[in-house]
Amino acid sequence: MTTTEETAEVRAVIASLIDAWQRHDAQAYGARFTVDATYITFVGTYYQGRADIVESHRTLFEKHLKGTRLADEVLDIRFHGPDTAVVTGRGDTYKGGRPQKLTKIQTYTLVREADGEWRIAAFHNTKRKPLLEAVSFRTAPGLVPAAQK
Repeated sequence: MTTTEETAEVRAVIASLIDAWQRHDAQAYGARFTVDATYITFVGTYYQGRADIVESHRTLFEKHLKGTRLADEVLDIRFHGPDTAVVTGRGDTYKGGRPQKLTKIQTYTLVREADGEWRIAAFHNTKRKPLLEAVSFRTAPGLVPAAQK
């Protein structure tokens, strides 16, 4: 059984990621992951371990994602035992105003480590394809998720 406090702790981890991104602090961003975490980007790049996550984000913050902000929306948090949580959300990077529609779907698997801190053990980021979704839903209505019916 989970508590409101545990849910808040998990949400705080996600919020700290957003904060680290806003500051372009790769070290702080990576600190929210387990030492052996896996990180899969929306283009399919696979990073293994906190050090790899930190270094890749250091480069992203200096180059391709320089000056960006991170938008995030938690859709669901489910606990699987006292020390594991799965978070599903939407997110996107942006410059200027926050986008109305977030184009990525994300899954975080968090674990509570021996020090009592929640950290991300796995992250997967997928780019949404709304047009393909709409076509598939129209041609095969059985594909529409229950939450959208």
